[in-house]
Amino acid sequence: MKFKILITYDTEYDGYVIDVPELIGCMSQGKTIDEALTNIKDAIKGWIEVEKKHGRFVYEENSKKDIFLGEITV
Repeated sequence: MKFKILITYDTEYDGYVIDVPELIGCMSQGKTIDEALTNIKDAIKGWIEVEKKHGRFVYEENSKKDIFLGEITV
């Protein structure tokens, strides 16, 4: 399964925060991008496991996943 993620740098935390918009409430963080990516993979697995346990997880591929919306400051 593939999910779009949003990575932001948090100056207060002094690290990276990752959100998975498709999985409401699924977030993680890390001091480096690599650490944050490792942590979000664990968070996604845990999120899916809990949702499946409660019969709420249904994964459907759709064309909306091909759309990416973002911003950049220069």
